[in-house]
Order: sequence, then structure tokens, then C-alpha cells
Amino acid sequence: MGTLVMIGQVVLGLSILIILHELGHFLAARAFGIKVEKFYLFFDAWGVKLFKFTYKGCEYGIGWLPLGGYVKIAGMIDESMDTEQLKQEPQPWEFRSKPAWQRLIVMLGGIIVNVIVGIVVFWMLTFSYGENDIDNSKLQYGVVPGIIGKEIGIQAGDKILAVNGKPAIKFLGDVMSSDVLMGDAVLTIERGGAQQKLSVPADILNSVAEHKRNEFVSPRYPLKSVKEVSAGSEAERMKIAKGDSIIAVNGQPTPFFDQFTAAMKDNVGKAIEVTVIRQGETVNLQGNVDSTAALGVNLGQPVFPEIVEKYGFVESLPIGANKAFSVVTDNIKGFGKIFKGDVRADKALSGPVGIAKMFGTEVNWVKFWSLVGMLSMALAFMNILPIPALDGGHVVFLIVEMIQGKPLSDNFLEKAQMIGFFILIALILFTFGNDIIKW
Repeated sequence: MGTLVMIGQVVLGLSILIILHELGHFLAARAFGIKVEKFYLFFDAWGVKLFKFTYKGCEYGIGWLPLGGYVKIAGMIDESMDTEQLKQEPQPWEFRSKPAWQRLIVMLGGIIVNVIVGIVVFWMLTFSYGENDIDNSKLQYGVVPGIIGKEIGIQAGDKILAVNGKPAIKFLGDVMSSDVLMGDAVLTIERGGAQQKLSVPADILNSVAEHKRNEFVSPRYPLKSVKEVSAGSEAERMKIAKGDSIIAVNGQPTPFFDQFTAAMKDNVGKAIEVTVIRQGETVNLQGNVDSTAALGVNLGQPVFPEIVEKYGFVESLPIGANKAFSVVTDNIKGFGKIFKGDVRADKALSGPVGIAKMFGTEVNWVKFWSLVGMLSMALAFMNILPIPALDGGHVVFLIVEMIQGKPLSDNFLEKAQMIGFFILIALILFTFGNDIIKW
């Protein structure tokens, strides 16, 4: 069931974005009196269609190949590669008959709509839910490093005071920000009462892609008393009881949750002695740790100091817009690191499987719309890239036409479209294959 929920969410999210992107082209073309012949969600490759109907001279439908969508604009060299139409004399309702500035707006229509959608989504989320974060400045016990944090030298109990000289007030917004996880950041930490600097390497994004961002650091918190013991678990066989306070494993004190879990992992397949405080008395209990490194005790959820900020309707707009455009700047930084060799492309790039994993196996509408907003901005960024067959490629050709005062030849545009098509197919195959290998 969880897999179906994940697939359903990614199909719904991407379908919304594809339809709105193509609607941008559609509305711009119609505004300038250009005929639109087809409007399709997914590609109807080789003429295979799942659904179609015709309304006011335009065919609307759903194709079988879920790799995007398209609008077929009369008199334009596009994904359909319909060159027969171009052999006829230009008609006033065709794309090629319109001034270059109008054609430029038509090509930018999808990107503009994606940007608007991204801004509106983050605007509404900010207005509806505000911003909630953990107050990093009040984390009494500091942080616990994950795999990535340990790689750069962070130790359990360190307090992260600043990022690039700026006070780290918010845990997610500052400590776990893209400025840090993209690399080349300098952390000011407090360890043992003294301050020191730690550099985040430029290639940290490789580790983030491999292990995920939650393996950087997490807030540290004390081990709480047992809230519940699972029936049939090792803890039940050991006679651990609700209300017990675990203080040591094999004689080693475990005042913090991370120390307890580390002790469990270190003793997988071994016999252990767990020391608890029960009604003021110290009790030693014997047991074994299985391959899951879990005893079967519920220790409750930690409570961290919070920063809760609410914003008005108008006040939320610039904050939402900033969140939206940060997606674009992060993409630019990420591609820059790939080209510089700091980050491997197979680590940084993900396809449909990677996107599906982001949505997850449970329905969370705040998370869903956050991802839709993020993907809308990412789609805008990808489409503006100057690759033939993408909107950005058409935009470049139109700008060249406007500069030189005459259009590029149909033969050149056909060949460029074909080259761009093969580039896109190669990228799709790469991301699909990369997803499968990661999985």
C-alpha cells in the first residue's frame, strides 16, 4: 500500500506541474492568435493515446509515455518533428508568422507559470503554517554527528555557534541549510568550553547524496525513562519495565540517547547487561542484542526548544518568494560543483525514483505541496537551460534571431531539435539508470 501511495503522489505532483507548464505555452500562444493543435499530458509516442477529445480545433489527451507533456503549436519545430507543415506557405495563425518577441513570450510561458506556481505554493505554505524550527542557540547538549558529520570532525556534544561567521540560531534554517550542505562553509563550534573552526569540504554533497542530509547532525538529548515495552521483545524477556531509567550498558554510562543506541549497535549478537534505576534502586538486567540492535523499548519523543514564527498574508509573499528562488540558486550551485568536479553527477542527480522517494509512502499534504513548489522551480530552472528541444534552447535561437534580424534556417532548427532530443534521452537514461543503481 505504501508503494502505491508513493507512486500516486509523484504522479499527481508531476502531472499538476506538467499541465501547468504546458498551459503557460498554450495561453501565451492563444493570446497572440497562434493555433494550438494538441495539448497532451505525457507523450503519445507512435500515436498511442490513453485518452483524447477535441475541443475548438485542439486535441486534448493523455499519452502512455510518462516522461513529460507537450503542446503542439502550429508552425513550430517541436517534439513532434512535424516538418511537413513547414513545407507549406506560412499562415497568419502559425508560430513562424509571428514577430520574434511574441514567439519569445510563448516559449517563456511555461517557465513563467512554473515560477509563479513555485512562489504561490511557498507563499501559501508560509501564510498557512508559518515557520517552525528548533532553536539551535538553546540546545543545551549540543549535537550528535551522523556519518557525514563525523567525516568532517564534528563530535557528540559539540555546539554549533555560527555558520560562515553568522550566528546559527535556527537548527534547520542555519545548521542544516544549503549553505552548509553544499560545502565550502566554515562552522564555529564550541567543544569543552573552547571555540574552534571546522571547514565543510567542497565535496560534502557526495556524502549528502549517498547518506541523506539527516546523517549530518541531529540535536542531542538525554535518555528518557521507558514509556512502553513491546510485547514479545527482548526488553520484556529481560524484565525491563515501564518507568525504568536506563543508565548504563555493560557498565558504561549512557546518559544520552545516542550513547545508548551506539552501545546497542556495538553489541549486536552479544550478551549485554543493562543497568536501570527502578523506584530509586539500581537493578542489573541480562539480555541479548539481536541483528536489529533494538531491545523493544519506547523511550518517547524528545522535546526541543522551538522558534515559531507566523506571518500575515502580504508579509508571507517575499518570504515564500525567497524560498522558491533558493531552489534555483541551490540548483545553480549544485551544477556548478558538478562542472568543477567537486561533486559526482551520479551522486548529485536523481530521476523519477529519487523524486518518488522524496514524496514518501505516507500522505502528508504540507510535505506534498512543499515538494510540488520545489519541483516547479526546479522544472523552471531545467527548462531555461540552453539545450535544443528545451524551452531554453528555443529562447536562445529567438534571441539570436532578434540580434541578427533574421530567423535561423528551418534545416538548422530541425537538426538542433534532433540533437537536443538525443541529449534529453541520454539524460533520462542516465538518471533512470542512476536511480536503479542507487536503489
